[in-house]
Amino acid sequence: MDRGRNGARRDQHQASRRSHPSRGEDRYRPGHRRTTGEPLSASWKPAPAQLEQGPEEARRARRERGFVARITKTYGWRVYALPILVVITALVVFNTANSGPQPATDGSAQTTGTGDGSGANLAERPALPANLNVPTAELPAGGAFTESGKGTWHVIPLSGDAGKKVGTGGKLYHYTIEVEDGIDPSSYAGDDSFATAVEATLSNPQSWIGTGKVSLQRVDASYPDPDFRVRLTTPNTATRADLCGFGIPFPTSCYIRGFQKSVVINLARWVRGALAFGGDMTTYRQYATNHEVGHALGKSHIGCQENGQLAPVMMQQTFGVANDYVAQLNQVDIYNSKAVPADGKVCKPNAWPVLNLGDSAPSG
Repeated sequence: MDRGRNGARRDQHQASRRSHPSRGEDRYRPGHRRTTGEPLSASWKPAPAQLEQGPEEARRARRERGFVARITKTYGWRVYALPILVVITALVVFNTANSGPQPATDGSAQTTGTGDGSGANLAERPALPANLNVPTAELPAGGAFTESGKGTWHVIPLSGDAGKKVGTGGKLYHYTIEVEDGIDPSSYAGDDSFATAVEATLSNPQSWIGTGKVSLQRVDASYPDPDFRVRLTTPNTATRADLCGFGIPFPTSCYIRGFQKSVVINLARWVRGALAFGGDMTTYRQYATNHEVGHALGKSHIGCQENGQLAPVMMQQTFGVANDYVAQLNQVDIYNSKAVPADGKVCKPNAWPVLNLGDSAPSG
């Protein structure tokens, strides 16, 4: 009797399974309810990239994820900050390395140099004006000159006895003499006149060759890389940012290492000179040449050393021969605020680095 009932229940269960053929399979699918006694099920939907990976690639991926997780857990936000700091540091270094040296103007402030002629690695820049009262710095009245040239220069060729080596000792420096294109030659008496004046000045025994520490030789355009270039330049071109700049509110000459090692002689000053020199244009032109070439040779600015004596050639005489005046040009520049003290000393104009016997002022 019991056997009959059990058989009936078994037949009823099989009939139920036949009417629901997928119920036993569905219970193992993710998201379906698992009844008591059913085995555990897990859902795994691998990404396509994982399906393509072999066992070795999968293990390597797990190791890499584990390494990143450990680093992140140990160092936290520093992991993300470090690359940013590295990039910022690299940019600062790049900008610093490519900023280049600033011009050494006749009215500039210097960052290095002792004033004794040892000013290696000059890095000078124009001082900023601050309620200046420098009456001797104004450009004198005089002849007309071209305000703006083309911003390009041509080398004046050698002729006659030009180009001889001068000086008997020290390093030999080669230089060219050039004029900006677009200048009316009548204002400076032409190329040959300018070249003759510059070469004669630098060949004089009272110029830098007289120190016994340098020799000089003028070359022409065929020389591949002269040590410096003496360039007659219009006032507007001279104020370009890569040349003398706008820092001094007076026409000025300058020396700039970065722009083909240019000794920039301002045409306005070559034509009209400086108030401290009166009407003595020859002496002023000799001074301007020797002063700016002095920068090319590594010389630094200094002030008047002895009251009433000849000024050192590396004094900024274009703006005056009184220390009080020159000090005003430097007072707002932290790099040169003490280069020339406002001590009341006043010198006499002087064009030469090497002075005649009997002159007591020190050389520049």
